[in-house]
Amino acid sequence: MNEIQTGNLLYLVVLGAAITFWFVMQNRNNLGRTMQHAVVWGLLFLGMIAGVGLWSDIRDTVMPQQTVLAAEGRIELPRAPDGHYYVTADVNGHPTRFVVDTGATGIVLSREAAQDAGIDMDELIFSGRAYSANGPVATAPVRLDSLAIGAIEDEGLRAYVNDGQMDISLLGMSYLHRYSRIEITDGALVLTR
Repeated sequence: MNEIQTGNLLYLVVLGAAITFWFVMQNRNNLGRTMQHAVVWGLLFLGMIAGVGLWSDIRDTVMPQQTVLAAEGRIELPRAPDGHYYVTADVNGHPTRFVVDTGATGIVLSREAAQDAGIDMDELIFSGRAYSANGPVATAPVRLDSLAIGAIEDEGLRAYVNDGQMDISLLGMSYLHRYSRIEITDGALVLTR
């Protein structure tokens, strides 16, 4: 420690001692209750410090980040706390959240994601049928101008818009087949072109 830091630390210790002395003297009649309040505030302060110190670990657990190494044609998707793998891809230039679903045949967009991607919902013909865990749903085929994950971009992909209730879009096998290697290692799904 240099002299300035030592002086600042000494000043803070003296100031803290003076405030503590004043506080105790002002509340000497209710010292037990005052100490309880002081302990509660101290624990709250320590909890805040621990939360700030551990925020990066908490953030990575709650919201794991995808890694895109475009030069290597590699995408790493960490396993989310619910056990699934999620990816944010730009569909027609609009960020869209997908769950990677090897049980889905194609790329399936929710109605909201399709609207956000600029697909004219009034022009769609829901003539197809898909079977999900919730039963059959109507689908409409569409062609995406682009789907990009980082710098890895594909154009003219065939996809479907789901007419049923769907919270998140699906990135199925028709997209995953574009990768030469798909592996799960160290809690991450790794896609390599």
